Amino acid sequence: MQKITTCLWFDDQAEEAMNFYVSIFKNSKVLSVMRWPKGHADEGKVLVTSFELDGVQFQALNGGPQFKFNEAMSQSIDCKTQEEVDYFWDRLIDGGGEPSQCSWLKDRFGVSWQVVPEQLPRLLLDPDRAKAGRVMSAMMQMSKIDIAKIEEAAKG
Repeated sequence: MQKITTCLWFDDQAEEAMNFYVSIFKNSKVLSVMRWPKGHADEGKVLVTSFELDGVQFQALNGGPQFKFNEAMSQSIDCKTQEEVDYFWDRLIDGGGEPSQCSWLKDRFGVSWQVVPEQLPRLLLDPDRAKAGRVMSAMMQMSKIDIAKIEEAAKG
């Protein structure tokens, strides 16, 4: 059992968001859907869902419109190839998501994601600080990360 689980607060799209995320990530599944009990004003409506994305558990709560997502909390996806970057990027912005800068995007529910190729942090942490600086400069010009372009920047 996972000790810490991220809970995402939605107005009333918890089930829709859960199904969207589960459809994108391999090895993912719906764990449970809890509905308001009989006799409650919201009887039958979804209260909380639990789901797993590639082995990591999440909850989605229909808590109402009081709180909105922002970039202070994001989900980061480690990718091995450009094809994987493209896959997650395209699916997460599908249906009304918005690209941002430097690997960040917001999905149609307002949740922030970082789609990060494994090459990026490795190159940014390179002991050759000039190389890392070139990579940083290239990254700052991008929305979705282009692996070939950051590797080209690293070479100078």
